[in-house]
Amino acid sequence: MELERVSREVSEAAQLKALIRDVPDFPKAGVLFRDITPLLAHPSGLALAVELMVHPFRCRGIDVVVGAESRGFIFGTAVARALSVGFVPVRKPGKLPPETRRHEYELEYGTDALEIRSDALRAGQRVLIVDDLLATGGTLGACCALVRGFEAEITAVAVLIELSELRGRECLGDVPVCSVIRY
Repeated sequence: MELERVSREVSEAAQLKALIRDVPDFPKAGVLFRDITPLLAHPSGLALAVELMVHPFRCRGIDVVVGAESRGFIFGTAVARALSVGFVPVRKPGKLPPETRRHEYELEYGTDALEIRSDALRAGQRVLIVDDLLATGGTLGACCALVRGFEAEITAVAVLIELSELRGRECLGDVPVCSVIRY
């Protein structure tokens, strides 16, 4: 039975991969961009992607979903709706009304920051962090740091795509990562 489930999940992930377009040299030379817009435009593909992201967490007692700007909003709100829980956005600086908490993090060439409303979470809440992609781990690592600042419990990070060769999981420490598609 377990082998059938794994085989089915591999087949479903392959269906989703077929809906993701590879765009070479975008946004700069040498980068292979994984464009999810064809998947988003495909009703059954989008439904399958959300279901595969939600499934591992249906009986895990999630209290709230946190999603990173901007594609994390697309999947995060859908996952929150499927789990019948609320959604909390994490945004670039200056996009949320005051008061906010901020976390700065390192990029390959400089720094960036993310913010969350100061009253967005409570200590002890079970949080699922959702985004479309795990690459180097900077954005999701910053999300984890923000959630930890509330003393909330990070149940896991769920992503549609993981770029395994960039080793973003390592930036998340002991936080479990659930990815639907791996490249």
